Amino acid sequence: MQMKESLRVEVVKRIEQQFDLQHMRGTNYMRKGICPAPSCGKKTLYTFHDSPWLLICGRPEKCGHRVHVKELYDDLFNDWSKTAPSTPESPTATARAYLEMARGFRIELLDGWYTQENYWDSKLGIGSATVRFPLEKGGYWERLIDQPERFGKQKARFKPGDSYKGVWWCPPSLNLLEVSELHIVEGIFDAIALLHNDTPAVSMMSSAPFPLESLKALAQQRRAADKQLPRLVWALDNEPVAKANMRRWAKEARALGFKCEAAVIPQRGGKKTDWNDLHQRWAFIEGDDERAERIAQDLGEARHQGALLLAESAEEKGLLMYEWDEHKEFHFAFRSRLYWFKLDLEKYDRATRELDNDESGEASLLSDKQRRDKALRQAGSVVRIANCYFDALYYMRNDQTDEAWYYFRVERPDAGTIKSTFTSAQISSAPEFKKRLLNVCNGAMFTGSPQQLERMLGLQLDKLKTVNTIDWIGYSREHGAYVFNDIAIAGGKVYKRNEEDFFDVGKLSVKSQSMSPVLHINPNLSAYNEGWFDLFWRCFGVRGAVVLTWWLGALNAEQIRQLHKSYLFLELIGEAGSGKTTLVELLWKLTGRTEYEGFDPSKATAASRARNFAQVGNLPVVLIESEREQKEGAPIKHFDWDELKTAYNGRSVRSTGVKNNGNDTREPPFRGALLIAQNNAVNASEPILQRLGHVHLTREHQTPETKLIAEQLERMPVEQLSGFMIKALQLEPVIVKLLDERTSGYEQELLARPGIRTVRIAKNHAQLRSLVDALAMVVPLGTERAALVHEEIGRMAEERQQAINADHPTVCEFWDLYEFLNGMSDDGALNHSRKQGYIAVNLNEFVEMAANKRQQVPALSELKRLLKTSKAPKFLESNKPVNSARQTDAFNKPKTVRCWFFQQV
Repeated sequence: MQMKESLRVEVVKRIEQQFDLQHMRGTNYMRKGICPAPSCGKKTLYTFHDSPWLLICGRPEKCGHRVHVKELYDDLFNDWSKTAPSTPESPTATARAYLEMARGFRIELLDGWYTQENYWDSKLGIGSATVRFPLEKGGYWERLIDQPERFGKQKARFKPGDSYKGVWWCPPSLNLLEVSELHIVEGIFDAIALLHNDTPAVSMMSSAPFPLESLKALAQQRRAADKQLPRLVWALDNEPVAKANMRRWAKEARALGFKCEAAVIPQRGGKKTDWNDLHQRWAFIEGDDERAERIAQDLGEARHQGALLLAESAEEKGLLMYEWDEHKEFHFAFRSRLYWFKLDLEKYDRATRELDNDESGEASLLSDKQRRDKALRQAGSVVRIANCYFDALYYMRNDQTDEAWYYFRVERPDAGTIKSTFTSAQISSAPEFKKRLLNVCNGAMFTGSPQQLERMLGLQLDKLKTVNTIDWIGYSREHGAYVFNDIAIAGGKVYKRNEEDFFDVGKLSVKSQSMSPVLHINPNLSAYNEGWFDLFWRCFGVRGAVVLTWWLGALNAEQIRQLHKSYLFLELIGEAGSGKTTLVELLWKLTGRTEYEGFDPSKATAASRARNFAQVGNLPVVLIESEREQKEGAPIKHFDWDELKTAYNGRSVRSTGVKNNGNDTREPPFRGALLIAQNNAVNASEPILQRLGHVHLTREHQTPETKLIAEQLERMPVEQLSGFMIKALQLEPVIVKLLDERTSGYEQELLARPGIRTVRIAKNHAQLRSLVDALAMVVPLGTERAALVHEEIGRMAEERQQAINADHPTVCEFWDLYEFLNGMSDDGALNHSRKQGYIAVNLNEFVEMAANKRQQVPALSELKRLLKTSKAPKFLESNKPVNSARQTDAFNKPKTVRCWFFQQV
């Protein structure tokens, strides 16, 4: 099949770049490509230069990997109006190109069967060309062929909606009076694909409902023509619902007088395969004999799988499996229970001899196959060894913790499916396996022997797929992907979790083992309500936009730290009722998390805090109410902010020992971003204050209108808001590039201001200014509003510098009180220093004098903590022995007093 030239040029360009394929001069081959199969990787990949539809590994015995370019570059095969636009001279050019190149059909075989039409979705405001097939009841079925993913789950449509019920679609060239065997498939394209390979087929259009009208009509026509009814082969898709329907429809068709079999395509490689896929594979096999052999092989295997599906008993299924692959012992599943088949060769030989020596004459009427089957039934033993069926899906390993698990699927009749992990110890011991099985699945019992379990698991675990795991939710730097609960995002593309509970992200298989937090992110951007931002601006204004800007940076925190080695903490403070909780909860809804604000580190243990910090990547960690107003006489309980210094650079906040016989420790890095939301400002050392950006919310902007807007935002469901997360993460490469290009320039602008002298402050706020530019690509910020946010961030930087230059309010109060008490005598009542320009204060003496003068003094422990940050006077040393200038001992000599020592500046 020839490929359209413009398409061929683009495909050749891509496969040359991706696989190093080279065009061999003087031939039609491209060779020496690197095989993409994980177990191969050899330079044996080849294809055809004039029609590079299929990439084939040249090691058929050891690898045999084949991949259609449509599976690799689906963007080239999903916009057919662009690839092959229609013209007045060729009005069906688009549909014809789709059928030929996307489906692999010979267009002359389909002449007059279809038309090219157009579909317009008024709700989404988008349209697509379609390939339309008329149906027997007067309606039609059509396939959308221009970027059908834009329409969500709707890739095809019926008109009217019930036009296919009870009847099938029959290819116009197929005479049902002449066929001896008829395949019944789901899709129209599946029926056409089988017809291309000399296999008569009709399409049910769906796995349900039962095509009763068509079957009755066929039976009536065949009987009227005095012809036997054809054998029906139910060949629906290999999916649980379809397979259950095949058993059901076969039973109903037999009641109508039809003989029924089934055909089920084996699914390999984790990718769904239908009859159209097989047709395209067969079309690229060189040589008629080889092609015919492969078709017969695939059809034979599908019929065998179909026979197993329709087996009425475990014994029948066991015998079918033995006849297909003659193993003396094996396990198999039947109706979600586990059985063991064993052939007793002595019984088999004895039964064969008895049939040969049977003088009654009945045995002589049997064919050789019938004799063999009868002997097998007598010699074959089928025993149930579990009231459930379990299957090892894949192997999981966490390199950070050196832990590993096997992920199993456990099925029970009428009890659904449960998936859970088993450790190596649990699968290597039959008693431990039985205990774990009972633990994960209610009532699941394994009653087989240890040898049976070992043989069974040996087969399941051989060449088991390995899935990478992480023990947090969010971004994984090692894998370059965001891994959430139900979706993953990498390279701007959204991936949904597969049926086996992990994500296939290109060649990467990955999943998170963490159960917390749970993010409900809606990947359907058509449900995203972008109007929330205008309401947000009217409600929270420029300061709310600053917090949103920082939140966007938090979604790229790991990448920012790779660029700049750090990402600032944000401090959001405000009096009660200023809207902090409403703001933070709304931001969480943008991220897919509901009914959550943050956690209080003062109430948490060190281990709990460490887990909260380690459980997310590129997501905010929000600390709430860490700095409380202290009631008089109450014990002081403070969170030590210095614990968080290392988190600023993405390093661990806590180290733990690994449970082994060595000296190993585990220090999980901080992968998220830190937001502190509370009523009071952070009281901490200067290094911590430099790491903070500071946003102060007030009630000044609040009006009855803002209250209504806030309530409207609170009522907006997460399904309409979490699209923000999708839009932001799809732009991840663009945002990171913008940060790299603009942060340095903004930093120099801030350092040029006379009020900013600290490089760290300038760098932190320059990151925010770069993120404002990035935010404008995610929400409709606009030029004017962006300028206001830039101005606010500049003001924040200057205020942060002033806050660092100033002393803590408690320290200022101390020095005010010191001046009052020290000035009560001419020689100074409190200063013990003999040196001019220095102050030496004994704190106990200070407290005593203040109490005598009825002055209120902070708790001594609090005072000692904060005085170390004093800048004017500058703190030098605590508990320093000082030769007092005011006090003498009994011998009238200067007394040595323990003092806090400061230098006046």
